[in-house]
Amino acid sequence: MTYQEAVNYILEIPKFTKKNDREHTRAFLRYLGDPQEHMKVLHVAGTNGKGSVCAYLDGMLRSEGKETGLFTSPHLVRMNERIVINGEQISDARFCAVFETVLKAVRRMEREGLAHPTFFEFLFGMAVQAFAESGAEYAVLETGLGGRLDATSAVEKPVVCVITSIGLDHMEYLGNTLREIAGEKAGIIRPGVPVFYAQTADESDSVIARTAEECGSFCKKIGKDAYEILGIRDKHIAFSCSSAYYGNTTWKLNNTGVYQPGNAMLALEVMRYLFRENGHPERWRAALADLKWAGRMEEVLPGVYVDGAHNISAVEAFTESVPEDGRGNIILFSAVQDKDYEKMAECLCRSRRAALYVVTHIDDSRGTAAQSLADIFRKYTKRPVVVKESVKEALEYALSIQNGRRIYCLGSLYLAGMIKGLVQEEI
Repeated sequence: MTYQEAVNYILEIPKFTKKNDREHTRAFLRYLGDPQEHMKVLHVAGTNGKGSVCAYLDGMLRSEGKETGLFTSPHLVRMNERIVINGEQISDARFCAVFETVLKAVRRMEREGLAHPTFFEFLFGMAVQAFAESGAEYAVLETGLGGRLDATSAVEKPVVCVITSIGLDHMEYLGNTLREIAGEKAGIIRPGVPVFYAQTADESDSVIARTAEECGSFCKKIGKDAYEILGIRDKHIAFSCSSAYYGNTTWKLNNTGVYQPGNAMLALEVMRYLFRENGHPERWRAALADLKWAGRMEEVLPGVYVDGAHNISAVEAFTESVPEDGRGNIILFSAVQDKDYEKMAECLCRSRRAALYVVTHIDDSRGTAAQSLADIFRKYTKRPVVVKESVKEALEYALSIQNGRRIYCLGSLYLAGMIKGLVQEEI
């Protein structure tokens, strides 16, 4: 089977299977020989920042000389992005080989009356299979949706559970309040497994702390006072750590998002727990300064940034990170229908960080019509709102009027992926 045939098969899975429960995923892993049992799993959930925290953990673990596997979602351009071994995306050839192994296990399952794994389950199975075959000592797993019912929660004995900031997203599945959503995210917590979580709001923090207490798990909240942002310079953000453990040094991230030091601090505290007196913070510092995480305030062309902000809390954090510019920034925006794009638009207009808005339609059945987005933006701003029906047209137009200004593309991870794909095609 070719690489493209394997990818096409996986993309077709939603058409012939149904949502499965965690017990089904556990059975699936047993058919694979429980590959997750051969590695130390760091399990990460949350609304915003979980991908960044996973990337920071993976980078710092590798700085300690550890063999690692990193499983994240969604991918932006190619499916291989979801499965990373020792800092490198899985090759097409390896992808095909692991796909064949997993598909054989799935066929045995089906012959014995079990349902086919879902799209996400299948890729999760491929990831842990690939990690085990590569001899990974550590696996960093990002949940797909929620936590309690997520396929990754089939891992019963992680070495640590991590929960990033909580926000209002996927409310049709997770609940309508921070408390309800935190309850779903806290579903990754296992008895006796240490929990580290980012301070968000009392109503969500209390749920996580209570769940950890009920499970008899050590629990540490990483508050806003754990670090101090020192400034943004040369496309890096600098911060200091409050704890003397990290030394009296300046830490840097290869990113300008003001929310990223909090994500890094959460990852640092997990590393501190894992390695205690045997850790090497100076190596972690170098790893963080070098690490780039795709789609998170990522500069893909000179002055053109893509950011995966796709809910109101992420957009609010984005607006705090965008510098004032006398010439005015250009916002390129799109969103899918099940997101609260009106609140996101209102926030972007209220921040007054843009001179012009370009709205477009994502080429996907869930994409919101560009004209509908324009009508909403015009409710909240008197500044120009330009409609372009395709992402390609929108990017080309924004570039044609850039004239030294910054272009920020956000509202959906699909949009971020499409922009990156267009850039790679050298439009």
